Amino acid sequence: MEQATIHIKNMVCNRCIKVVKEELEKLGYRVHSIILGEATIQTENKLEFDLINKVLNENGFELIDSRHSRIIEKIKIIVIETIRDMSEGKLEEVSFTDCLQDNLNLSYQYLSTLFSSSEGITIEKFIILQKIEKVKELIVYDELSLSEIAYRLGYSSVQHLSSQFKKITGLTPSHFKSIKNLKRNPLDKII
Repeated sequence: MEQATIHIKNMVCNRCIKVVKEELEKLGYRVHSIILGEATIQTENKLEFDLINKVLNENGFELIDSRHSRIIEKIKIIVIETIRDMSEGKLEEVSFTDCLQDNLNLSYQYLSTLFSSSEGITIEKFIILQKIEKVKELIVYDELSLSEIAYRLGYSSVQHLSSQFKKITGLTPSHFKSIKNLKRNPLDKII
């Protein structure tokens, strides 16, 4: 039985893992393990990458075939997971620079240059956009005060969060809260 690891773009949550696993199993592959951005599958036949990619594309995912693309996808996953953990109160005082360097064993300068040249924005801007999406989510849930949200997401003050929120969305957090019908963006569509 052949075993192979495939790398998959746009996996950002546990639901993504479930969908990818189900789709691979429908194609007749046995999923040995699956995490965000990566699936190890077993098959008795040769992998049909075109078919796998077609099915993944139909669900908003795609195969990643270059080392650089895999690194960029890992950067995105680390940022999204770190912000999620921060918002849930699992982490305090996070250095994204250290976090990315430690997880990827590459210099931040290299990661930053690679990310910017590929995605057209800096890692820092990507982090800000992800944080603002998380702020929107937490405002809509209405379980935390703006002060608690600011603290959990590492803002120096509510004013700093409000200023960044307005710069990105054009709205103050309180105005956003009053018009909850404004749609949030899917995490894999932020850029």
